[in-house]
Amino acid sequence: MFQTQLNDQLAAAQAKAIETAKHLAQVAVESAQELAEINQAAAKDALVAAQDTSSQLLAIKDAQQLAKLAQPEAAQEAAKYAAAYQAKVNQVVRNGNKEVVQVVDASVNDARADLVKFVQEATKTAPAGSEAFVSAFKTAFDSSLQQFDQVRASATDAFANFEKSVDAALANIQGQYAVTKPAAKSRKAA
Repeated sequence: MFQTQLNDQLAAAQAKAIETAKHLAQVAVESAQELAEINQAAAKDALVAAQDTSSQLLAIKDAQQLAKLAQPEAAQEAAKYAAAYQAKVNQVVRNGNKEVVQVVDASVNDARADLVKFVQEATKTAPAGSEAFVSAFKTAFDSSLQQFDQVRASATDAFANFEKSVDAALANIQGQYAVTKPAAKSRKAA
C-alpha cells in the first residue's frame, strides 16, 4: 500500500511539474514576443530618425546650419529615447520575472505541502517501536523545511533588491537629463 501511495504522489508531482514547465515556457515566449515588438518599434524609429538626420545634413548650405544640428538638445533627445527604450525593456523583463517568481513560488508551496503530507502519512504508518526514529526524522525534516523557507526569503529579498537597483539606475540616468537640459538652455540665453 505504501509503495502505491508513493507512486501516485510521484506521478501527481510529475504532472504538476510538467504543467509548471509549460506555463514557464509560455511566459518566456510572451516576454520574448514583447521584447521583439519593442525592438522592432525601436528599429523603425531609429530608421526614421536616421532618414530625418540624413535629409537635414543634405540640406545644409552653411556652417551655421551645421552648428544648429550639433546642439546638445539633439543628443539629449536621443538619450531620452534610449532611456525610454530601456524602461520598456526593463518593464517586460520585470513582468516576466514576477510571473516566473509567482509560478515557482506556488510550485514550491505545492511541493512542500505534498512532501509534508507524505511525511505525515509515512510516519503515521511507522511500525511499533520506531517512535524515537520517527521523532528524530520529523525534527530533522522540520528543521530542513525552516532552512528552505529562509533560503526562499533570501531569494525574494535579492530579487527585490535587484529591482530597486534597476529603478535607481534608471532614475539616475533620467536625472542626468533633467540636470543637463537647463544648463544647455541657460547657455543659449546668455
